[in-house]
Amino acid sequence: MIFYIDTTSEYLYSCIYQDGAILCEIKKNLGHDLSIYAVDEINKMMMSIDVKPNDIDKIIVVTGPGSFTGIRIGVTIAKIYAYTLNKEITCITSLDAMIESLDTNNLKTAIIDARRGYVYAKIVNNNDIILEDCYISLEKLLLILKGFHQKYDIISNNYFDFEVKSYSPNFKKIIDKFKDKESISPHLVNPTYFKLTEAEENKMKEE
Repeated sequence: MIFYIDTTSEYLYSCIYQDGAILCEIKKNLGHDLSIYAVDEINKMMMSIDVKPNDIDKIIVVTGPGSFTGIRIGVTIAKIYAYTLNKEITCITSLDAMIESLDTNNLKTAIIDARRGYVYAKIVNNNDIILEDCYISLEKLLLILKGFHQKYDIISNNYFDFEVKSYSPNFKKIIDKFKDKESISPHLVNPTYFKLTEAEENKMKEE
């Protein structure tokens, strides 16, 4: 049984997976209340199918990039479950999850708004990674896409002034893809930011 958790945006995305099937799931916009209600929502989800935390065999946690605060919530919950219950834990990025949820034969591009004209992005063609997970200016990313001279689809949880497919995780596809990925020690699970926080950037400017 696998417990999946992603709190890298304003949404709580979570599910319980077993034997190739999704037993229950959450796709809920909790906004600024994510830190307050995430644990309660997860507990309610598990109770709905009478699953106890110790029934879980493995945890897949999305470690970012995305909301700095949101990322820490999911990572903390996953680490507590893994450490206290001695469960396996596997990390994936939010861009990985988005790419797997995009159903298209075109170039797959996942983007997350990083503000000030920048995005977190990844480009995949079939199973070939064209652009690794990165922090990049939106202008440069669009130039890269146009340079391929082939059709592409973009998926995002954010609004942009061009066509994007709205992200709703395909839990089954994501977990089928990463369920056999190597597990690591909970102590080694860390947020994936790709950039400094605004406070850290301001501090560096002052120095």
